[in-house]
Amino acid sequence: MKLAVVAIGKSGRGPEATMAADYAERATLAGRALGLGPLELVDLDPRRPGKAPEAELLLKAAEGAHLIACDERGKTYSSRAFAEHLALLRDRGERRVVFAVGGADGLDESVRDAAASTLAFGPQTWPHALARAMLAEQIYRAVTILAGSPYHRD
Repeated sequence: MKLAVVAIGKSGRGPEATMAADYAERATLAGRALGLGPLELVDLDPRRPGKAPEAELLLKAAEGAHLIACDERGKTYSSRAFAEHLALLRDRGERRVVFAVGGADGLDESVRDAAASTLAFGPQTWPHALARAMLAEQIYRAVTILAGSPYHRD
């Protein structure tokens, strides 16, 4: 099952972008044997400002995929529950999962409505570059949990 973090805006060249890329590579390498990956990081740059143009890009990038909207109103998961959710999606035959990260104003309602599920990082608001890195790390952590690796400790 292919995985993608599709986000509005540029990740930049800072430490958050480096961290996200590192965890995406780790998840890709570790997930191969489990049928998870590759994990792709996709930055979208809308030509027009606003949530509606951002939504168009996100929904187009997620066409045909199981869309997970990353939203503060979404569902929170423990790391183990998140791993189980990804395994369930893989085992029921999903071919591609896309995690949508909105712009500075969040996700348009149309993206939340189109999403098959949601994911929240808790009630706090996080910078988008950091949210990408946190999500990539959690995907890597999920892969290691499913592989039985000692990376995750309860």
